[in-house]
Amino acid sequence: MVAERYTSAVIETCEGLALFPLRGVSREDIRPGLRVTHHGGRTVIAYAVDQEPRRVSILGVLYGGQDLARALAEGGDA
Repeated sequence: MVAERYTSAVIETCEGLALFPLRGVSREDIRPGLRVTHHGGRTVIAYAVDQEPRRVSILGVLYGGQDLARALAEGGDA
């Protein structure tokens, strides 16, 4: 039950990016077009925004203590 609520809340945060896609922090230093935002305390949502058509692509949902550069480097799997 707790896991289901947490997962639903993460999904809701991801869906909310459609309304405010640029609210996250740009991390161009890791990967071109990469943005990250946080959910709760330690969950990081990595995503990219395509301008035409306006679309948000979730690249990964990660533990905040993880090495983001390694997990999200272009061509790497999140």
